[in-house]
Amino acid sequence: MASLMWQTPRRPSSPPKLGLSLLHHHPLTSIISFLTQRRNPRNRTLRLCHCSSPMTVPSSPKKKRTKYRKQYPGESVGITEEMRFVAMKLRNVNGKKVDPANDKEEEEEEEEEEEEDDELEGETWSPSKEGFLNFLVDSKLVFDTIERIVDESEDVSYAYFRRTGLERCESLERDLEWFRTTQDLAIPEPSQVGVSYAKYLEEEAKENAALFLSHFYSIYFSHIAGGQVIVRRVSEKLLEGKELEFVRWEGDAQDLLKGVREKLNVLGEHWTRDEKNKCLKETAKAFKYMGQIVRLIVL
Repeated sequence: MASLMWQTPRRPSSPPKLGLSLLHHHPLTSIISFLTQRRNPRNRTLRLCHCSSPMTVPSSPKKKRTKYRKQYPGESVGITEEMRFVAMKLRNVNGKKVDPANDKEEEEEEEEEEEEDDELEGETWSPSKEGFLNFLVDSKLVFDTIERIVDESEDVSYAYFRRTGLERCESLERDLEWFRTTQDLAIPEPSQVGVSYAKYLEEEAKENAALFLSHFYSIYFSHIAGGQVIVRRVSEKLLEGKELEFVRWEGDAQDLLKGVREKLNVLGEHWTRDEKNKCLKETAKAFKYMGQIVRLIVL
């Protein structure tokens, strides 16, 4: 008899453990490497395995280094010091330009006087009374123009430069009268050089106060620094050393010029760099015009 063989039913085996390996590549995160699901479906754990390589952090962009504009010679002092550097650059001693950065102001003035003396003693300097008179006439026209503009203008910038003590118009008027009465010389009309410069000053005064004031200061500066030396030397040679009113001031000329310089420096603090650059160009023009007027002495 065939025997029935009962097989004992097997207990259902527990669900197999599920091992799932998930690899996810990303440059800034760790790798999720192992996920285990236990019997109890409610109890699930997530195990993270950090990769052995360190996390890479992006570097912040480098800041660009701030570039500062190189200052003009004398800019740290004021606009008049910049103008002085321009004036000194125009000087020429024995064919070589002078570097004003290596000179003190007092030394520069002494060298300037020596240079003028040497030129006056040279063959190219043969002054005449007529030429000297032309120089004084043109100088009076220039000083009369700048002083009248400052006195009559409604521009508030010019108000700071009235009655500075540097005014030369009345002094030159007395000198011309002396020539007429004692030297028996007719007072000539201003030359084309003086007329052209006076007209240019009128135009500049209407267009831009800063440009006009660069001429205003340069004219006085050039006369005090070098012009008066020429006047004295010519007077010694032609007028027996008579001291003209043109080179006399009520007070120290350098102190009076210092007062004007300080006011102009304060005013210049409100000018843009572009305006200052234009003023420096006008300074060169001022010395060019004044140089042409000085040459009338020997023409």
